[in-house]
Amino acid sequence: MNPELKTSDYTDSSTPEFADVEGRADIEVTSTEPAPLVVQPHQQSQSSEQWSQIGDRVSYYLGQLPDLLSDFFNQNQRLLINLGLLFGGIVTVKITLAILDAINDIPLLAPTFELVGIGYSAWFVYRYLLKVENRQELSQEIDVLKQQVVGGQK
Repeated sequence: MNPELKTSDYTDSSTPEFADVEGRADIEVTSTEPAPLVVQPHQQSQSSEQWSQIGDRVSYYLGQLPDLLSDFFNQNQRLLINLGLLFGGIVTVKITLAILDAINDIPLLAPTFELVGIGYSAWFVYRYLLKVENRQELSQEIDVLKQQVVGGQK
C-alpha cells in the first residue's frame, strides 16, 4: 500500500460518472446580496391546509379519548385492579422495610425489641406448650380459627 496519496487516484474526469458533471452549463451570480426567502402563495396555502388537517385529526382523537379510555378500562378492569394491588403491595412492603430499618438504626431500640420478642416467646411456651391441657386448648383455638377462615363442617 502506498502511503503517498495522489488526488488523481481518486478523481478521474475521464470516467463516465464525471463526464456528465463536466458537461453542465455554468451559472454566473452577479448579485452579492442574499436573496430574501419568499414562500409562494401556493406553498403557504398547502402547508396551512396540511396543518388544519392535522389539527382536525388531533381534535377528533382528543374528542374520542374519554370513550376510548372508558372502553379500555371496562375491558381490562380485572387486570388493572390486579396490577394496582400488586404495585400497592410492593410499595407497602418497601415502605415497611424502610421504616423498620430506620427504627433498627436507633441506638438501644433494636436490643429492646429483641428482649420483647424473647419475653413474648417465653410467655407463649409457658402459656400454651408446657401442659397437656393448654396444648389441647391451643389446638381447639386453631380449629375454631380454621373454621372461621376456611368454613365448612367440623
